Amino acid sequence: MTASDAKTDLRFYLQSARDALLWKLEGLSPYDIRRPLTPTGTNLLGLVKHAAGVELGYLGDTFGRPSGEPLPWLEAGAEPNADMWATADESRERIVDLYRRAWAHADATIDALALDTVGRVPWWPDDRDEVTLHHAVVRVTADTHRHAGHADILRELVDGAVGMNKGNDNMPPGDAAWWAEYRGRLERAAREADRTG
Repeated sequence: MTASDAKTDLRFYLQSARDALLWKLEGLSPYDIRRPLTPTGTNLLGLVKHAAGVELGYLGDTFGRPSGEPLPWLEAGAEPNADMWATADESRERIVDLYRRAWAHADATIDALALDTVGRVPWWPDDRDEVTLHHAVVRVTADTHRHAGHADILRELVDGAVGMNKGNDNMPPGDAAWWAEYRGRLERAAREADRTG
């Protein structure tokens, strides 16, 4: 495999995760994209905001290619976890536009550098802060897919919508009655295992 082919593969899987993450926002109200749906506050727009910062850090700053994007939620003294939620005045459009600019910046880094280029992760300990571009792209891709999975579950909790991407829900066929019966069967199996357990 050539370096060009490897970059094409890496970019394909990274972009599919990016697209999935943004697709989960479509058609939802400002409340539904912000509301915390887990005990730790995980929410859809916060995942996008976080992913933007991850890309700008690992695929920008790490390789001496700062984006110039202001990210006050990542500065020293910022509130803990401030990158995982959007304030009322941080619009969907603002966060999505930031994420798209982060993509463009990250993609430019991938295009400009060889995969074996070594960078330094500013927030890692000095004795373990070196990383290749290949490693950084894999790390960002894995992180983005992880958060796209979180977003899929959150979206299902909001309105029942599920799937990998628009046009491919990657789910077995079944109407609401089939899914209710299926879920009931799983609940019964869980209770039985708990009793015999």
